[in-house]
Amino acid sequence: MCSPSATLTVWAGSWLAGASAPDDVLAALAAWSPLHTIAAGDPTTGARDDLPWTAHGHTAGTGAMPLLKVIREALAEPGAQLRLVLPAPGDVRGLPIGTAFAADAMEAGEGLLIGVPGREGTGLIPQWDDHDTLQWTVYSVVIPPPIGDDMTLGEAEYTMREAVRDAADALMQLHTTGIGPGDADPREQIENQLAAYSRHAYPDAIPLRAKRILDTADHVAAILTVAEHEPASSPTSASAASAHESLLRPLWNTIRAARLAAVHAAAGQR
Repeated sequence: MCSPSATLTVWAGSWLAGASAPDDVLAALAAWSPLHTIAAGDPTTGARDDLPWTAHGHTAGTGAMPLLKVIREALAEPGAQLRLVLPAPGDVRGLPIGTAFAADAMEAGEGLLIGVPGREGTGLIPQWDDHDTLQWTVYSVVIPPPIGDDMTLGEAEYTMREAVRDAADALMQLHTTGIGPGDADPREQIENQLAAYSRHAYPDAIPLRAKRILDTADHVAAILTVAEHEPASSPTSASAASAHESLLRPLWNTIRAARLAAVHAAAGQR
């Protein structure tokens, strides 16, 4: 699983569908951090959801259980949806532009939007504090309408199969010198990245195709992460940096699109 927000989206969807227990959701979150806190991003949201709030958005531990209450209440209105966002520079799909949620989600690279499109709903963003605690901040935000549909699972599966080859080609292209005795083997680095992803379990009820897509996306992401950090591929000029970015960014965009499609399908939002 690529992020705490993706984990919460998939497991909350399974729980609300009756396929998982609340303790299963909390156990999945604990794989990211044994300590979770939740606070409102502003006093109004704090009053609405009966949550603590501080001027800096961080507060003493309140545990992860209130997250489930916030999600259940936000999804109570007919037509409400649970949507993952994975924004990145140049890719702000799904964000309510101009809001505190959008700015903080861009900084975190992830978040959830919960509610009926076009109406006020709830945003959630996880951020790490200085003590290895995962702090979930709750926002009041008007849920934007979907901008186009997620790609189908068939499209996502095909693009991920193609992306495995393209990512491997990119790694070979960027790794322009041999691996010396003191250098780490890229294959070992990729395995280490995949091991980190595999620590995070999926619900038993997840559609098999969605799981295949997420697993393949993790594989591609592991290759790209190694490609970005290979000393031999470090850009040495502005033109080299631009070429490096143009080679890898489209693959990262493809990964995010495939992950969104698979996560939403797994969460029952398709």
